[in-house]
Amino acid sequence: MLEISNLHVQLEEEDKKILKGVNLSLKAGKVHAIMGPNGSGKSTLSYVLSGKDGYKVTDGSAHLEGKDLLDMEPEERAAAGLFLAFQYPVEIPGVGNMTFLRTAVNSQRKLRGESEMTAGEFLKEVRAKAKDLQIDAEMLKRPVNVGFSGGEKKRNEILQMAMLEPKMCILDETDSGLDVDAMKLVAQGVNALRDEKRTFLVITHYQRLLDHIKPDLVHIMANGSIIKTGGPELALEVENNGYAELLGERA
Repeated sequence: MLEISNLHVQLEEEDKKILKGVNLSLKAGKVHAIMGPNGSGKSTLSYVLSGKDGYKVTDGSAHLEGKDLLDMEPEERAAAGLFLAFQYPVEIPGVGNMTFLRTAVNSQRKLRGESEMTAGEFLKEVRAKAKDLQIDAEMLKRPVNVGFSGGEKKRNEILQMAMLEPKMCILDETDSGLDVDAMKLVAQGVNALRDEKRTFLVITHYQRLLDHIKPDLVHIMANGSIIKTGGPELALEVENNGYAELLGERA
């Protein structure tokens, strides 16, 4: 699904290297988790894959289903099936949630050469998926994320993901700022989307999210590269012992 090879990235405005040779191979149908100390490059990886400005790729490659991801515009990456759930979803005053969702869904369908959803088809689908995420009708009528709690913003992003049905889902610290109940709801929404054709990359600091979204593989990132890969037990090891031991192995 996603193949990242020797990816080196620095900031555009200053000579600061952040990613220093990231290698990752993410197969379809799998859930991968990335953990690591603050400043290790986890969020930068998600930004670079989604096409955020401000970063310069100096070496390496990233391919989504064999296509050169780094050569695409952000909207082309989205239409190709990439989705990024932000750590801090932004508010968009003046833009209704339903309008935003339908525009996003249909713009992607149009880019892929598919027919757009009718208003009736869209309403039926969005209401069913919102109900599963316990998003009430009033939330759907409000401007995007305006006045939403942290949990509501995250659930709204999972609703966006459910409507767009991406192939490659990147969750950047989705558990940030959530209480236990909100985190469970978000995790349920993610788990409902798991299938053999969809891949997840979950970036997190904490085992508590991985108790609910069980990963197939866990990668530890430090100083701009992946230093260790293992099964779910690797996340438990980090939870219990911290990163010092793993960083010591690397030294």
